[in-house]
Amino acid sequence: MTLGRPDGIWLNEPKQWTETDDVLQMITDNATDFWRETHYGFVRDSGHFLGFPGGKAFTAELRIRSHFQALYDQAGLMVRVGADRWLKAGIEFADGRAMLSSVLTDGRSDWATAPYEHDASDFRLRVTVEHGVLRLQASNDGRLWPLMRLAPFAADGSCLVGPMACTPERAGLVVSFSDFRLTPPLRKELHDLE
Repeated sequence: MTLGRPDGIWLNEPKQWTETDDVLQMITDNATDFWRETHYGFVRDSGHFLGFPGGKAFTAELRIRSHFQALYDQAGLMVRVGADRWLKAGIEFADGRAMLSSVLTDGRSDWATAPYEHDASDFRLRVTVEHGVLRLQASNDGRLWPLMRLAPFAADGSCLVGPMACTPERAGLVVSFSDFRLTPPLRKELHDLE
């Protein structure tokens, strides 16, 4: 039983992780990442991911706590259909600061970042997948959920969703994940921030 559920599947299980009272804490292994080709030319599928079956339509929420310090330190949520179709999103340390970051991969990866203006050591993410569309939201307080990204995303019955963490340049990022919820899709208007 991990994050209160019995059906989690590890991809690249970290050497060190524990769970207490539905709080999953992991410490990243060295040189872990998810990336496909764009700009750098390499493919990496070594990041840590604990996936739960989401099916074709769902909403997932997760609270993430960490102290991002080294280049490309990252943690957040991943939605994964396979090695070449996935989204990872969260905080990533780049350009000397914590950035709100998302990478959408459909054969090749893109990367979108923006400065995060709140406390990056404690934030929340929500992703809704339905009707071939992925809606990504971030929150600093769990009450207001501004839109972070809207993208086409064809999920199928094998789609997994859950916590993700990577440290491409080092090992040792300590991340705590909690308040994981996986429900049928929220049917809210696009600019409904609740």
